[in-house]
Amino acid sequence: MKKTTWIAAAALIALIALVVYSSFQVGGYRCEVCMQFRGAYDCRTVDGATELEALRAAITNACALLASGVTDSLACERTPPTTTHCTAF
Repeated sequence: MKKTTWIAAAALIALIALVVYSSFQVGGYRCEVCMQFRGAYDCRTVDGATELEALRAAITNACALLASGVTDSLACERTPPTTTHCTAF
């Protein structure tokens, strides 16, 4: 094989290793959020790098199941959560 083929193969393997490694990185916070919107209730747990990121993602995930459409989703996300519980790990 040519030298450039080996270099390209090594670069591809390094890129794949980087993608796999970064996908296994665990966030530093876990937040469980329960939301109530228009009579429906749902709880979601999300991991995130920061507490605020995990909290916002959990609210967004819960509202995705409770609301339909952009207007409802935005209204749901502005609703204060019924319960929140965040822990660092």
